[in-house]
Amino acid sequence: METNDTISAKDYVAQLMERAKKAQAVLEDYTQEQVDELVTAICWDIVKDGPAQEIAEMAAKESRMGDAKSKYAKLMTKLKGALWDMKGVKSVGLIEVDEEKGLMKFAKPVGVVGAIIPCTNPEATPVLKAMMSIKGRNACVFAPHPRTKKTNTMIVNLMRATLKRYGAPEDLLIGIENPSLDITNEVMKQSDLVVATGGGALVRAAYSSGTPAYGVGQGNASVIVDETADLKDAANKIMRSKTFDMATSCSTENSLVVQEGIYDELIANLKAEGGYLVNKEEKAKLQNWMWIDGHLNGEIVAQPLQTIAKGAGLIIPEDRTFFMVEEEGVGRDFPFSGEKLSVVTTIYKYKEFDQAVDKVIEILNYEGKGHSCGIHSFNEDHIMKLCLAVKASRIMVRQAQCLSNSGSWTNGMPMTLSLGCGVWGKNITTENITWRHLINVTWVSKPIVRHIPTDDELFDSIKR
Repeated sequence: METNDTISAKDYVAQLMERAKKAQAVLEDYTQEQVDELVTAICWDIVKDGPAQEIAEMAAKESRMGDAKSKYAKLMTKLKGALWDMKGVKSVGLIEVDEEKGLMKFAKPVGVVGAIIPCTNPEATPVLKAMMSIKGRNACVFAPHPRTKKTNTMIVNLMRATLKRYGAPEDLLIGIENPSLDITNEVMKQSDLVVATGGGALVRAAYSSGTPAYGVGQGNASVIVDETADLKDAANKIMRSKTFDMATSCSTENSLVVQEGIYDELIANLKAEGGYLVNKEEKAKLQNWMWIDGHLNGEIVAQPLQTIAKGAGLIIPEDRTFFMVEEEGVGRDFPFSGEKLSVVTTIYKYKEFDQAVDKVIEILNYEGKGHSCGIHSFNEDHIMKLCLAVKASRIMVRQAQCLSNSGSWTNGMPMTLSLGCGVWGKNITTENITWRHLINVTWVSKPIVRHIPTDDELFDSIKR
């Protein structure tokens, strides 16, 4: 699928789309059983021993972000979890009947999905988007980040081999081997639907492409720890989330908002989990290295603590795995209050719970509005107050934030790697993006017994 120097990006992508559309026309006639068999086979051929390890190793090596162990875990959890969510669920033909209202719903494909693949999650994202596309009887064209194009090519070739073995058109899944900005833009323009996972600029480009698009908002998760929390459990979960894949996830705990009465105890527990609390001088050096000319330094993204420390000129004990930075302010003058994509978490202190909620709102209003937040608490009034107040699309209670936001074996969130942030984050939905967002639905209405409500029924709640 190499590009030709003599052909424009527009014409090159047009050829790919023509191939994808021909393949999709064949898939459109597949039964539910055939579709589910393909989805299951694609998943298995990636997660089974051999390919899974190879993909994880290659993704870590090529991206130079995160670690192979975490990437392998992501394949095992997100792909198997998504398959479990899809298993036995109708996505072909008649999918829902409401006899009382006389309604039927029929699932129809959208056509060709343009899948934009980030370099932060190049291992599971293309497979998950392929599974979701096939579940809806769509074809999919993958536009990877240039930094991880070889990983994407390997994954797409594995999936195309699966399609061939099951007698399905290989061009249901087409990968771009030599991506460029022009080619990616054309994929977004010429697809029937775009699912864009990546940075803010990419998502804005998807929305301005003229094609219907699902994008994701910026993450900057803040997590409250109140006086009722199990501090040892909370510290362990914070560590596991903060260090998973070296914080490639936009859902990782970027800030902790901690009740002052349990502050020292939580810090002690976080230190026991591998945290390193920087002093004032170390904080200044870390900040100067992490942000250069007001922009996050790409060299610190998803890197081990020691790599970041070396760049910042810090000497940190070898057994430390994540930084803790105390802060009070929020906003441009306090860069640690924003998204960091690194094994660094910012820590705030509060006295009354209303102050904690206000701090989370302030942080989200600066960066991450609409995305997510969390709380470690057993106080239901505190949990409810947070849930009612914040403009976030998902709130995790007593969970490891990045391991839970996008679905986990220990919660009921839909498994995905694309998180809608609603209009707060300039997205169209607040939902976790799944195969259900990659279909059109035809509503069929039959007549029912007529009932026109009386004025007494309609206006019984007011004085007349």
